[in-house]
Amino acid sequence: MLYREAGDFKARYRDDNQTFPIRFDRWAYYGLMAVAFLVVPFVLDAYWATAVIVPFLIWSIAALGLNILTGYCGQVSLGTGGFMAVGAYASYKLLTAFPDLNIVFAVLISGAITAMVGVVFGLPSLRIKGFYLAVATLAAQFFLVWLFNKVGWFYNYSSSGQISVPQRSIFGIVVTGAETAAWAKYMVCLVFAVGLAWLARNLTRGRIGRSWMAIRDMDIAAEIIGVNPLTTKLTAFAISSFFIGVAGALFFTIYLGAVEVGEAFGINKSFLVLFMVIIGGLGSIMGSFAGAAFMVLMPVLLKNIMVGQLGWPPELATYMEFVIVGALIMIFLIVEPHGLARLWAMTKQKLRLWPFPH
Repeated sequence: MLYREAGDFKARYRDDNQTFPIRFDRWAYYGLMAVAFLVVPFVLDAYWATAVIVPFLIWSIAALGLNILTGYCGQVSLGTGGFMAVGAYASYKLLTAFPDLNIVFAVLISGAITAMVGVVFGLPSLRIKGFYLAVATLAAQFFLVWLFNKVGWFYNYSSSGQISVPQRSIFGIVVTGAETAAWAKYMVCLVFAVGLAWLARNLTRGRIGRSWMAIRDMDIAAEIIGVNPLTTKLTAFAISSFFIGVAGALFFTIYLGAVEVGEAFGINKSFLVLFMVIIGGLGSIMGSFAGAAFMVLMPVLLKNIMVGQLGWPPELATYMEFVIVGALIMIFLIVEPHGLARLWAMTKQKLRLWPFPH
């Protein structure tokens, strides 16, 4: 077996505390990054980019944002769709108001704007928590969707109420609009996903992350030992909303190109991201990607098998998707609350000790 630690000695605490302490894991990660950046762009076609990989990367960023708030800080939120709408409409206003603004800066500024909105709606977390906080964030979801529907300034008083992204390019390569190549969309989303995952990993392993987890585990005890609940909770809301705002901006500018807020960022999107976090694993960076992969790949797989192979009606495949997701959520909450990430960690632990008993 290759998955061994024999000969992999650690002489410093820093080496033992790195993200991938086992050499095999590090090489597997480097290999995955090499394939993602150097191989996939040359073999990717329009179907796989549109149906699977690009939405997977965008939803992974949104799941990372919600996992920071819910998984690491313990603050329940049902307003993910509304915050994605803030990122989308902020990027639209920036791109239309400043024609020379680079798309990368527009996405990042949209995330910053969403972070400020998230702090405003995170203020109730200082007084309420649990179910009541979930209801408060759900109210934010409905309010933001209503705001973008009713105030014409946000969609430049378009008669249809729909917003469309103007064409933008990076280094002369078109990345928005109908003429965008599949590999260009993929590369933009991949860079953002890898960069934000690296940022999330470092945040959760540092002082800020330890403060989040202290508030999550027992907020009263955390306050006694010196953790400021005001700054900690609002920081979690701000950083989480930044990630979700970036995901919303990418969802609009790179993936769809044109959206209407009620259809694109309704309450179903908030529950979709929440399901990704629950199935993937609360408090896990890898779990965010695993949950997003599952929720993106499962509908495509069901449609290809039930509709394409078995000839069933498309509506039946949709119903089966709801049944499977609901059943899996109940199973994970009862059997393994930490989701797919925990199952993967247990598998790696068994591989490290095989063939010896635990």
